[in-house]
Amino acid sequence: MKHVVLYREPGRYAAWPANYGIWSWGNEIVVGFTSGYHLNDGGFHARDKTKPFTAMQARSLDGGDTWTTEPMPLRTPGNQGLSAGEHAAAAAGGTGGAAEDRNEPVPYPGGTDFTHPDFALLFARKDLTGGAMSWFYTSTDRCRSWQGPYALPPMGLVGISARTDYIVAGPKELLLFLTAPTIPGTETGSRTFCARTVDGGLTFGFVSWIGDAPEGGFDIMPAGVRLADGRLLVATRDRRVAADRSDNWIDLYGSADNGASWRYMSRPVPDSGNGGNPPTLTRLADGRLCMTYGFRNAPYGIRARLSEDEGQTWGADIVLRQDAGSHDIGYTRTVQRPDGKLVTAYYYNDAMGGSCYIAATIWTP
Repeated sequence: MKHVVLYREPGRYAAWPANYGIWSWGNEIVVGFTSGYHLNDGGFHARDKTKPFTAMQARSLDGGDTWTTEPMPLRTPGNQGLSAGEHAAAAAGGTGGAAEDRNEPVPYPGGTDFTHPDFALLFARKDLTGGAMSWFYTSTDRCRSWQGPYALPPMGLVGISARTDYIVAGPKELLLFLTAPTIPGTETGSRTFCARTVDGGLTFGFVSWIGDAPEGGFDIMPAGVRLADGRLLVATRDRRVAADRSDNWIDLYGSADNGASWRYMSRPVPDSGNGGNPPTLTRLADGRLCMTYGFRNAPYGIRARLSEDEGQTWGADIVLRQDAGSHDIGYTRTVQRPDGKLVTAYYYNDAMGGSCYIAATIWTP
C-alpha cells in the first residue's frame, strides 16, 4: 500500500471528502474537501467554527501518485463552505447585498447531458433551524469549472441534507441518494431516501425511503452503486442512542425495481467506532464490490471490505492504515484506476487534537 498526502497546510483543518465527492476519468482523479482552521480544543472535530471555510479540490493526472490543489472554482451562498458544519462564520464578503451578490441558489436551467464524458455533479447543504437547505453544481469539463449554485427543491420533505452521491441513468435521468431530517433543527430521526430527475434536472421527485424510520438515532449519508444486472445497492451510516451508549454501524439495502422499493440485506460493518463514519461503495472491474470507511475507535484508521457475491456476504476487514491520532478521520471516497488499483481518499490526523489533512491510499484489492 502507498499513502500520499493531497493537501496539508500548517494551522489548517482539512476534512470530509465524502460530503463533497470524488470523480475520475481514467488516471485523472478529482477529490473535493473543505479547508478551515485548526483548533486543538474544537470539540469532536478539531476546527475553529468562528473562522471561514474554503471549498477545495485536489486533482491528480497520474492515478493518485501526485496531486495539485486549488479552491473550488465555484460560487458559494454567503461565500461560505458547502457542508453544514462550515456555516458558523462568513468568509470575506459577508452575506449582505443583493441575492446575486450573496450567490443564492437559483432554479436549474437544464441543458446538461448527464452522459457527457466529462460530466460531474456536486451537492452542498446548509442546515437551518427549520430544516435543511441543499443545492448543487454541474461541470462538463472535469471539474475545471462549476456552474451553479442551483436549488434542490425540498420534494415535500422537512428539508434535504445532501452530500454527493448519484448514479447517471441516461442523458436526462439521474438517481440521487440523499438524507432528509424528519425533525426540524436536529439530525436525530434523519432518514435516507432515493430521488430522481427524468427531465435533465428541471424537476426532482421523491422516489422512496431507504429502510425503516430510525428510533433514537439516525440513518444518513447513503452510498449507492448499480450492479451488472441493473439492481441497486445502498450502504448507510447508522446510529442508535440509548441512555448510556451510542452504537454506530453500516447497513446495506438492495432494490430490484430501480429504487421504487428497498429490502434490508445485511450489516457489513457492525461497529464503525466513536461517532460512526460514512461508507462508500465501488463496483470493481472484475465484478466484486469494495466498501471503505473510517474506523473511529483505537486503533484509529481506514478500513475496507470486499464482496464477491454482489453484497450478499463480505470478507474480513482489510486495514489500509491504523496510525491516526484520534477519531477525527475518514469520510472516504474510492475509485479504481485503469490498472486495477484502488485510490481511497479521506481526511486524517497524526495526533489527538492535531490538525487534519487530506490523504489517499493506493492499494490492490
